Amino acid sequence: MPVLRAFLPAMFSLVAAAQQVPPPVQRADVCIYGATSAGVMAAIAGKQLGLSVVLIDNDGWVGGLTTAGLGATDVGNKDAIGGLARGFYRRLREHYDRPEAWRVQSREQFRRAGHRGHEADADAAWTFEPSVAQATMAAMLREAGVEPLRARLDRGPGGVVKAGAHLLRMRTEAGAWIEARVFLDCGYEGDLLAAAGCDFRVGREANTEYGETLDGVQTGNARFHQFGVAVDPYVVQGDPASGLLPGIDAGPPGADGSSDTGVQAYCFRICATDDEANRVPWPKPDGYDPRDHELLLRWFEAGNTLAPWHPVGMPNRKTDSNNNGAISSDWIGQNHDWPTADQATRERIFAAHRRYQQGLLWTLANDPRVPAAVRAEFNRFGLARDEFVATGHWPPLLYVREARRLVGEAVVTERHCMGAEAVADVVGLGAYAMDSHNVHRYVAADGSVRNEGDVQVKVPKPYGIPLRALLPKRAQADNLLVPVCCSATHIAYGSIRMEPVFMVLAESAMHAAALALRGDRGVHDVPYAELQRQLLAAGQVLQWPPPGR
Repeated sequence: MPVLRAFLPAMFSLVAAAQQVPPPVQRADVCIYGATSAGVMAAIAGKQLGLSVVLIDNDGWVGGLTTAGLGATDVGNKDAIGGLARGFYRRLREHYDRPEAWRVQSREQFRRAGHRGHEADADAAWTFEPSVAQATMAAMLREAGVEPLRARLDRGPGGVVKAGAHLLRMRTEAGAWIEARVFLDCGYEGDLLAAAGCDFRVGREANTEYGETLDGVQTGNARFHQFGVAVDPYVVQGDPASGLLPGIDAGPPGADGSSDTGVQAYCFRICATDDEANRVPWPKPDGYDPRDHELLLRWFEAGNTLAPWHPVGMPNRKTDSNNNGAISSDWIGQNHDWPTADQATRERIFAAHRRYQQGLLWTLANDPRVPAAVRAEFNRFGLARDEFVATGHWPPLLYVREARRLVGEAVVTERHCMGAEAVADVVGLGAYAMDSHNVHRYVAADGSVRNEGDVQVKVPKPYGIPLRALLPKRAQADNLLVPVCCSATHIAYGSIRMEPVFMVLAESAMHAAALALRGDRGVHDVPYAELQRQLLAAGQVLQWPPPGR
């Protein structure tokens, strides 16, 4: 017994000492959170600039939507894209310039089918297979000497440590620490900026807040992807007492132009094929619930004849298939919790969206209430067997079109997009239309179903995005840049939120980080004239039209 009494205190002291051993720490000049296409380009730029970088892959899929099915590049004006982003698309062109890249069709057959993105006189390819994009980004990272770190931010208390407005370190869910002199939030959700205590917005601003016309609730402008026929919303048709079918709100979302917390719909960008040798039949998901698709079937019975998807041709008889029509791959209104949700909730939302969209495709191919011509269309296609093998040929990422948006040193608005207001500290150009998918599905005054939120308004020409839109308010974070969830209103973000623009802004953000580090100053104090010279030397396009045009 005396021996045991002597042993126990020693054992407890050893345990206490072990518990006090600090967790492992990884240090770098720059920590990039999110291995999206933006994160990849930021990491490559950082290495080219001689910085040490750590690129954190927080979702297990490097390249973001660019490698996860979004092969039909939304760009607006290709000449507005420069720098590493343009280099990436040029490398895709080099791949498809090789005859062996065309395995089941020739490039000439692809072009004759009317598919765009591989024009004979183009220097880059803007339509591509997910696996090719993934291999290209992986090669670029290897050449730069970047190995992504698979980890996720601990979003609990203390997950980000600051000294005043200065970020010192972030903690991963596994308990490791990442210390850096500058941080970039390149994730689609803005988790790092939120954990760092920066102001952000989720939802739509009122038009009155920034002098806009296309923000806030949009019932009058929601003409596209709309019901063209009356469809009954009730479980028992004509009987309001029976309750509403899933996903329908009881009444309108609010006055047009008013603010709300709604988020435009998400979906998966499906890589489908009609190549019989490569086609996998649409899966019927576990937990398939016919009630989720009753509204779709009623839409057909009310007279719709549209095949509700938009399959854009990719090389080798594949597609990037997007939402099209009143009821399609967008699961309207079911993603509003995603931006600020914890990981477990996001995983449930992800699984529910996958179940819905797989069920939609299975229904379109198999339900006898679907018109025969539409069923025939969907039975020609299936998932591409040689894509996304590890995830059952289903895209590994949900298309998060919008989540948090920083409220930073400057806010890009509709006025900037339309050319009514210019900025001096340009770090990239936006050129795509102000594009918002639907946000709500509701019962209109006449008792039929309507969608709300869709806006599609072209911008007159490419416009400048300022460095200040990538910077949190100085008092909140002085060494953080946010090139993806940047500071913009909902409708302006609808134009900015394109993968090539994210890449451009991320490369520019890394150049700003390098200048801050070399000058031993905060990112807010980087001299723009010096940054501009550096960006132009890197091939970025900062004015429209570009010099010499």
